[in-house]
Amino acid sequence: MQNSAEQTAHRFGAVNWMGLYTLAQRETLRFLAVWTQTLLAPLVTAGLFLLIFNIAIGPSRPDVMGVPFLVFLAPGIMMMTVIQNAFANTSSSMVISKVQGNIVDTLMPPLSPLEILLGYLAGGIARGILIACVVAVALALVLGIVPQNFIIATTFVVLGGAFMGALGLFAGIFANKFDQMAAITNFIVTPLAFLSGTFYSVQALPPVLNRLTHLNPVFYLIDGLRYGMIGVSDSSPWVGMAVCAFATVVIGLITWQMLRTGYRLKA
Repeated sequence: MQNSAEQTAHRFGAVNWMGLYTLAQRETLRFLAVWTQTLLAPLVTAGLFLLIFNIAIGPSRPDVMGVPFLVFLAPGIMMMTVIQNAFANTSSSMVISKVQGNIVDTLMPPLSPLEILLGYLAGGIARGILIACVVAVALALVLGIVPQNFIIATTFVVLGGAFMGALGLFAGIFANKFDQMAAITNFIVTPLAFLSGTFYSVQALPPVLNRLTHLNPVFYLIDGLRYGMIGVSDSSPWVGMAVCAFATVVIGLITWQMLRTGYRLKA
């Protein structure tokens, strides 16, 4: 692996920009080719969540943190949709390549482990951003929600795509079969998304659960986007940015090490 990296640096410079761009383009075109599944379906799912909550408890529910319940709920569902799809983009790409036996097509080109990591992440982040844009347009048209702080909202969308994209790549490398990937999604990713303040303010939780929720990076992603979209949050968005950036770097380094050593990628 080291000799390959040295040869890559000698031929392409410090960074193989062409290879990195090609991998990122492949990962982006992969989900754009089935846009009805990767972009339209998440929009429908987000709309169904809002519709069901509105029918079930919306009209009788008092304001949450000074805003109507549906307005409070919308950014959480938006971020939940973003992170689930960013995770799915990188994890499915890696698992499919391993199961079909064509992972060698990614490992053989003159790409360093960092370049492979960034190429996969680019696809996950791009999918997250596009889904966020689609959902944001729908929220503006239906509920009249426009970002109160566009820069903060965009930052948390990018952080969400990067963190869950890296986590998805980690899971994809670790899993050797689709049922293993399904177990990781059902028992780790879904609870992280649902138990992180998506549908409620953590101020309503008992003290112990409140503290545990603050250990979940997804809580800060949802809370930060909520601040960027509607101007209210349970915690400081700056603390949230720091926590999410740190968590992204940690999972990114672990995944980079797995790529560097060929863990579960090479016979």
